[in-house]
Amino acid sequence: MGPDSAAPVTTVAGSPGQSDRRHGNRTPALFSLLYSGMGTGQMLIGDGMVTNLSSYGIGIRGNRSVTPGMEVALFIDLPGLKEPLCVAQSRVSWVEGCRFGVELGSLKVEEKKHLHFFLWDRVTPTDRDGGS
Repeated sequence: MGPDSAAPVTTVAGSPGQSDRRHGNRTPALFSLLYSGMGTGQMLIGDGMVTNLSSYGIGIRGNRSVTPGMEVALFIDLPGLKEPLCVAQSRVSWVEGCRFGVELGSLKVEEKKHLHFFLWDRVTPTDRDGGS
């Protein structure tokens, strides 16, 4: 691939427009995480950076290749927490080079609370009340 060509975007097969299935705005972020899952019959463990997140998904830049549809566990170094936030169930929804998006599975109440507090702290008061 030359310097002027873009990396292909791979998404989970489905209906047209499925490549942008976000259920809310993403908040820009930059902190580390580990991810693990099964890839080609072998355990995969990767190191990466969260680039953006919402209550429903996370954008990641990682050092190990993943594929759309892959189930991954996330260990997120969420600022303000002493221990990484563990998300046991999530699924890769798209891949573009070393970047990929993950749709979060069901979260425990405590995990959901930490994520919501983190996002709330990064939203401006104007955004919270709908822009008024």
